[in-house]
Amino acid sequence: MAKTKLAFGEWLPDQPGITGALTDANNCIPVATGYAPLGAEADYSTAAGQTLVTTFAGKFAGLSTLFAAGATNLFKYDSGDRGLDALTTTGYSTTLFWDVTQFGSEMIVANGTEKLQAYTLNAMSETFSNLSADAPTAKYVTVVRDFVVAANVANYENKVYWSDINDETNWTPGATSQADTQVIADGGDIKGLTGGEYGLVLLEKAIFRMSYIGSPLFFQFDAISRSLGCISSGSVVQYNGLTYFLATDGFYVCDGQSVKSISAGKIDRWFFDIANTGQLDQMSSTVDPVKRLIVWSFKDNFANTNVLIYNIDFGKWSHGDTTADAISIVITPAVTLEGLDAFSASIDALTVSLDDRQWDGGQSLFAGVQGQKIITFGGTNKQCSIVTNDIDNGRSVITAVRPIIDNGTADIAICNRNLLGDPIAFTTAVSTDSEGKASMRVPGRYMRVKASPVGSAWKTAVGMEVDIVTQGLR
Repeated sequence: MAKTKLAFGEWLPDQPGITGALTDANNCIPVATGYAPLGAEADYSTAAGQTLVTTFAGKFAGLSTLFAAGATNLFKYDSGDRGLDALTTTGYSTTLFWDVTQFGSEMIVANGTEKLQAYTLNAMSETFSNLSADAPTAKYVTVVRDFVVAANVANYENKVYWSDINDETNWTPGATSQADTQVIADGGDIKGLTGGEYGLVLLEKAIFRMSYIGSPLFFQFDAISRSLGCISSGSVVQYNGLTYFLATDGFYVCDGQSVKSISAGKIDRWFFDIANTGQLDQMSSTVDPVKRLIVWSFKDNFANTNVLIYNIDFGKWSHGDTTADAISIVITPAVTLEGLDAFSASIDALTVSLDDRQWDGGQSLFAGVQGQKIITFGGTNKQCSIVTNDIDNGRSVITAVRPIIDNGTADIAICNRNLLGDPIAFTTAVSTDSEGKASMRVPGRYMRVKASPVGSAWKTAVGMEVDIVTQGLR
């Protein structure tokens, strides 16, 4: 009897299963060694009164404020009763996309149908209102150095606007103002902006760097790529000075100097095979700063919503399903012990552990919206499945599998095939016994093993030990 120890390595669906890569890593998070659980969606707010598009947050003078946006209204989260209070008096034209930035004490949002809207943090503002009379009606907004930058106005979809230095209310060029505009003629429509010490302008067929150079031009625009661009505004996400986005052939990262693929030969073909390419502009994306993940959500060809998860440090991928309509990052308001009453009548009935970061004020959190509510991903573990490569030991029989899972175990199922062209089908899952072993007798030539971690306490799925007996010939 041979014992084969299999480590849960990279999930590489674009590679043949016979090459040794995992063939699936669903509803889990890639970590240094193996995979960790992905939490389920848990309600954070009560219903807003309309379907939400996104949620976002700002922090100023030590206080965090949480917001949500619907198709025609903006809302502020009330930590006292978990309610979402409307912040506009008449509502907005219907929109499915909001872009957000913070400039000092101002939360500034863009939707492409109204002038840039602003809310002053910690000043008891009652509504969002026009940032200024001359602010553009832009789809995208960010901050570059000491300027608010906006882009993509109707009939000027390839035009970048910026405010006066340290004055987000002045957008009129003049002798005493550094406000101005720049048309980028050769990249198609602008699909997104990211900021910081420099700006990135992501167009359909190009990427430009925006650098401050002072008077008289103020900003210089240099092409980083003239052949590769961004095809989905919802795919643009920035973390730690790097900008991630989806192009026509996969996912990329830009550091302001060059563009590098992070998905070639790994998940590109898988993604474009299952994604509904007609709904790519409905993608959303965010960063989980605690686990150092970039996460994208997208619709597949069966109208299901999926999440695609990338570990920044280790370059590993996984995927999952979600009931969230969009994902984002938020900063949590503090919740007192008495405030827990708004979430549940009993501490024992809370769906999110008291150890979770969502109860601490000022914590960055992976979150999203579902229907009319803000949600977090701090619920019980989603049902995960990890599938190995095709094990080729000749004609053989798997007699037992011992999952190696920190603080847990797993149910085990086998896909046994005699030819690589045979259909993929798994046996009925077998639970482990008191010795942590799932006993079975499954013959085949090419065999994949599926491990489905059990319960809410498991921490990391590392691999498995498989007992294989060579099958004699007659």
